[in-house]
Amino acid sequence: MTRKVPVITGLSAAEVVAAGYDRIAPRYAEWQTRIIGDPRARYVERMLSFLPPDPDILEIGCGAGVEPTPTFAELGNLTGVDISGEQIDRARAAVPAGEFVHADILDLQFADQSFDAIVALFVLTHVPTDLLPDLLNRVSSWLRPGGAFLATFSSAGEHHELVEDWLGVAMFFSGLDVAGNEALVKTAGLRVLESRVEPMQAPDGEDSFHWVVASATTVSRDHVQSTSKFRGRLNMIMGWGG
Repeated sequence: MTRKVPVITGLSAAEVVAAGYDRIAPRYAEWQTRIIGDPRARYVERMLSFLPPDPDILEIGCGAGVEPTPTFAELGNLTGVDISGEQIDRARAAVPAGEFVHADILDLQFADQSFDAIVALFVLTHVPTDLLPDLLNRVSSWLRPGGAFLATFSSAGEHHELVEDWLGVAMFFSGLDVAGNEALVKTAGLRVLESRVEPMQAPDGEDSFHWVVASATTVSRDHVQSTSKFRGRLNMIMGWGG
């Protein structure tokens, strides 16, 4: 299931990503605070609007437990997964209410219909594109009827590359174009509710990601929960209210 990265002999893409995020954990935490124009609060609020009270949420690539991870743990039952042991240690310390698993999501299995929502922010760009169809099929099977999927994909067109110096470490990136991303989501049996490319200003230059909100099925009015109780929490978080 793993794709070897030829530039680093013997390492899979997953091993490159895990080692990289282990090494740069403090630097990456500081780097994230300097991003301008991150639209995640708006998309998280949109996703939360589809969820029942006390939802079960799976966060793929939860990282060090920065927002929205604490919000997910506060509002429901959070399972966070990350391939980096260092990031998971930080998440456990930052969000003690969550359950965190150190693993490659490609190797994990959950029972069908285990979650009301699955979130994958800034992580699918590290998964080889030939492995994404199987992963999204499993994501679809893990969602309950009416469940929500929120993800970011690359918007840079088809690519598979090893960047030899990204924040001081080697890092693997992969992706498709917008049409390819939407096709993956739809083929997995999910209904695309929102699909948009959003720019943001990272410390090392402007970057854009393809944001997708999708649903496991058509959501009934009875299933929709008002987002009013979430707004105050989200807007209190630094940089989220703008």
